[in-house]
Amino acid sequence: MDYLMVVAGLVLLIFGGEGLVRGSVAVARKLNISELVIGLTLVGCGTSMPELVTSLRAIDTGAVGISIGNVMGSNVANILLVLGAAALVRPILTNPSALKRDAAVVIVATAALCWLIWLDAFTRLSGFLLLTVLVLYIALSLIADQRGDTPEAEMHVGEGEIVEAPYGIVKGLLIALAGLAGIVFGARFMVDGAVGIARDIGVSEAVIGMSIVAIGTSLPELATSLAAARSGKADVAMGNIIGSNIFNILGILGVTALVHPFSVMQSHTGDIAGEAMQAGAQSIVSSTDIGAVILSLFLLFLFGITGKRIARWEGGLLLAGYVLYMGLLFNLIPVPALFSNV
Repeated sequence: MDYLMVVAGLVLLIFGGEGLVRGSVAVARKLNISELVIGLTLVGCGTSMPELVTSLRAIDTGAVGISIGNVMGSNVANILLVLGAAALVRPILTNPSALKRDAAVVIVATAALCWLIWLDAFTRLSGFLLLTVLVLYIALSLIADQRGDTPEAEMHVGEGEIVEAPYGIVKGLLIALAGLAGIVFGARFMVDGAVGIARDIGVSEAVIGMSIVAIGTSLPELATSLAAARSGKADVAMGNIIGSNIFNILGILGVTALVHPFSVMQSHTGDIAGEAMQAGAQSIVSSTDIGAVILSLFLLFLFGITGKRIARWEGGLLLAGYVLYMGLLFNLIPVPALFSNV
């Protein structure tokens, strides 16, 4: 039953995310909102909506591991799985000058994520600060890009243009609302089923969040990136991935911590330690998880910015890295003693 719930959740998240993006973009175009604004806001927010609703649902049910694992796992999957798959479809030519601003923001956001995990500081203040940075990033990006024909502006315009939404306002609203409903129910099925699976197979909720849930909530990014690659705009996939990772950290964790502050520390009994942290408590986020987030970001910049091109073999290497990470998560691949003791 749990597996059926996860499958149902995946289907609803896929179609819900697609419907929300297409419906909202259709309405925005009928209201004469520019493709720049659509690409920078609606596409980025829309493709991250499954992660947001899923994380809020997980926190509400006490499944902290699924919530934080969903965000971290989605960022890893976006780079290794989604970008790797897009590069296999068509090699991705990148423009480093168009990515330098967003690259700087995603590096800062990732550093903030690691710092908050280290301090176990997912408080309402932290959530507010993360959201504030996100709003400033969007506002300053819009102001800068609307001043002229910049490489960053062209990239975000491309993100908007790849979304096909030939609907009127009424139909677009109905599709968007139906998509949002699909995401809400999909998140409910996904989280409830994932918690059951974690208990059945004896792995932590964080592992399920980093794997099954993260893959499911990253499917909208995969669909968008593959569409960009097939339409000859493979470079847009790079901007879509970086933008989604920024929204995941600043937006999803920001909203989650603001609505429901949480702790990533777990006592030896398996209970979340909370404010009265017990002796011997440890983080539900492992060094392997943090390493995967950092290493995937490093590979993104190594292949995409320094080389100005992500070749098919590099896409295959990214996918191989994701398979390796999944093997480490489920203990299918032995971890060297040097790392297991970290």
